[in-house]
Amino acid sequence: MLYQLHHNYSQVAQPVHLWAQAWRKQLSLPWNPLRITQTGKLLTAAAELIERCTDNYEKPDFDLPFTDIDGQQVRIREEVVHTLPYCNLLHFRRSGEYQHPKVLIIAPMSGHYATLLRGTVEQFIPDHEVYITDWVNAREVPLEEGSFSFDDYVRYLIEFLQLLGPDTHVIGVCQPSVPAIVATTVMAEQKDHCAPKSLILMGGPIDTRKNPTEVNDYASGKDYEWFQDQVICTVPEGYPGAGQRVYPGFIQLSGFMSMNFDSHVNKHFKFFGDLIKGDGDSAEAHRKFYNEYLAVMDLPAPFFLETIRKVFLDHDLPRGEMTYEGKKINPAAVTRTALMTIEGENDDITGMGQTEAAHDILSKIPKTKRQHYIQQDVGHYGIFNGRRFREEIAPKIKTFMRSL
Repeated sequence: MLYQLHHNYSQVAQPVHLWAQAWRKQLSLPWNPLRITQTGKLLTAAAELIERCTDNYEKPDFDLPFTDIDGQQVRIREEVVHTLPYCNLLHFRRSGEYQHPKVLIIAPMSGHYATLLRGTVEQFIPDHEVYITDWVNAREVPLEEGSFSFDDYVRYLIEFLQLLGPDTHVIGVCQPSVPAIVATTVMAEQKDHCAPKSLILMGGPIDTRKNPTEVNDYASGKDYEWFQDQVICTVPEGYPGAGQRVYPGFIQLSGFMSMNFDSHVNKHFKFFGDLIKGDGDSAEAHRKFYNEYLAVMDLPAPFFLETIRKVFLDHDLPRGEMTYEGKKINPAAVTRTALMTIEGENDDITGMGQTEAAHDILSKIPKTKRQHYIQQDVGHYGIFNGRRFREEIAPKIKTFMRSL
């Protein structure tokens, strides 16, 4: 019912969106005399604000057509090298031949698209063969493709690593940290030569009992049945995945925005003011951020519910109770994969110490092959995007990889 109401609202809002869009374009025409007046600027700003507030934000593009390698501009082509029902393995293929290390970036399956890691990808393309997990919106997956569970997520990671071959570095950002550890452990237990060469975990909820945040409290403050009954919906007719049971992206987005509601309102008021003043740079920065932030995807219900139970309610991994395909895993089997963990000093999503806990779990990795780093003055998103990531975090990751 909730999903159907949201779908109906989107359809009702579409004519308003198109009207505001047409209004904004008309007011912005160079021969419109209102364009240069204060009234015209006010009306144009109002039209764009309405247009954006009624938009249905689709998956953004990575928009990384070029990179610089040794001072030369090199073209990039996005290439899907492996397709599974719920994920595409995307390769940023660069023109030319290079002997660069492979890195698999595991994007979070937590409501936003893989394009949220655009800045992460951009930093590694010049000196790495970069692959990323491009998760599919569950409402776009036909019902006949079956469901998708936590074990399926781990299975996908193993399949991707086996496809890429030995000596692949893995970067897991936030949510993938736990399944990445599970996949690495399973491959180590099986003595799989394609197990990751290094595992870099960034802002991951590995042990959410440590310094719990508001997000952790929300997840752990309710029982499994509450999530099952209150936030799981059925995809309505009109989508390829009609009938799929999902955790809708719009519910997760509402939850995140409500935690910082005043901040989001103030940012939109500022955007309105920037449009009137003609501050194009600030207005464009707002557009880019919210184009990404408001584009959300649905999660398969089995995967979401199992993640809630395993990670936030039962703490299976730090308690030594994590299983894969019904069998308890043994993280002590991991001895050859190097480990680096990264946390942000001001992270309000994954508390301090939650990611560092990986060192206690993967306890048999030699000390010479492990490192923990805390980035000062950054929050959660600053761990994998922004100036501090470009100037401080990414260089440290690359140095760690080269040392192996």
